[in-house]
Amino acid sequence: MAHNQSAPDATRRSERSRRAIYDAALALVAEVGYPKTTIEGIASRAGVGKQTIYRWWPSKADVLLEAFLDLSEQAAEEAAQDHRGTGGAPAGTQQYAIPDTGDLAADLKYVLRATVDELRNPAFEAPSRALAAEGVVNEELGRRFVARLLEPQLQLYVDRLRSAQEAGDVRPDLDPRIALELFVSPLAQRWLQHTGPVTYDYTDTLVDYALHGLTPR
Repeated sequence: MAHNQSAPDATRRSERSRRAIYDAALALVAEVGYPKTTIEGIASRAGVGKQTIYRWWPSKADVLLEAFLDLSEQAAEEAAQDHRGTGGAPAGTQQYAIPDTGDLAADLKYVLRATVDELRNPAFEAPSRALAAEGVVNEELGRRFVARLLEPQLQLYVDRLRSAQEAGDVRPDLDPRIALELFVSPLAQRWLQHTGPVTYDYTDTLVDYALHGLTPR
């Protein structure tokens, strides 16, 4: 006798497993650190076999990178929904242009404050530090981390600085890719090396120093 029960949806099951693996990898890195996180531990926590993980990723570093990229994309989408219709720019910088209000200093301070919020968010901090550290010793992973996450964000600064050049707010001979390092690189170094507090006041000061220089005016 025929019946109407449909066959299990393998695609949906795979997506559930993938999501469980992402969550497990991010949680374990936050709880025990990257060195103690293993494929076996991720598989156990996600409720899947480790062969399932190896079918999709060659190493725990690859699992963590993809999980973190997914986390970043979700955060960007949530930020966009929170700000939709308000006239404001999203708090995150992953996929959206830096606001262009005509005030370059204010725009840079705004987005750097949002970056401070992300860096101090426990959900982002542990995987960010793990990937940054592993990328130093794993050159191929480091290149992928930079290409897939960091470079798209840096390009947003390039675009905003070029807009400022067109408006006459910064020198026309300035190289935006070098100029953005005046405020982005010190923030990254302070955060990675724990050389001082990562605060709004700090990033605001970075912008002021970068735009106005150190010599008396």
